[in-house]
Amino acid sequence: MITVIRARTLRGLRERTREAEETADAARAETEHVRQEAERATDSVIRAETALEELCAALARTTADAARVEGELAALRAQSFLDTEDRQALRTLLRMTRKQNAADRVYVLFHRGELHSVHTTLDAAESTAEAEGAPRSGWTALAPGAALPPASEVPWRVQPLPLSSPR
Repeated sequence: MITVIRARTLRGLRERTREAEETADAARAETEHVRQEAERATDSVIRAETALEELCAALARTTADAARVEGELAALRAQSFLDTEDRQALRTLLRMTRKQNAADRVYVLFHRGELHSVHTTLDAAESTAEAEGAPRSGWTALAPGAALPPASEVPWRVQPLPLSSPR
């Protein structure tokens, strides 16, 4: 069977085919352009999410550091207040001691070379040693210029120490 097509119809069909191919090419180009834009948008979203995660981690670290520093600051302030109070109490005690004690020396009681107590008079130091079990007699003074025996060899020793006052 043979089909007869007129030339004008054939030209019309060819023209419509060419137009359809141009439209399909334009649609393919537009599709490629949209696909590239979608890839760029996806990459941009991924970079933004990564940056957001990094910023959240940095914020968490900074918040933790700030909390740690605030805790340290609070502790240092408390310690500073205590130090100030301690210094004031020591100054007060020193003033009171200076007012009460016009002596130029104190007597330090040592037991086997270790500091036991500090006293304002020799009698007070000896009384304390006797109360702790030292013999009531046997307290002797060394000759001037004589060397002291080693502290660990002497059960109880009273040693005068001069006081110096700031002027």
